[in-house]
Amino acid sequence: MIILGVILLAIGFLAGIPVLWTIGIILAVVGLGLVVAGALGHEVAGRRHYW
Repeated sequence: MIILGVILLAIGFLAGIPVLWTIGIILAVVGLGLVVAGALGHEVAGRRHYW
């Protein structure tokens, strides 16, 4: 999810498409939140670990 967010950020920036930029930011933030939650030991979507 983080990688997809970064890819969309890059495409949105290079192509000048603000919608892709916004979606990329959202995906990157959600992905980082899931990684942090998994690292702290919280179950994410019923899984003990989130990669």
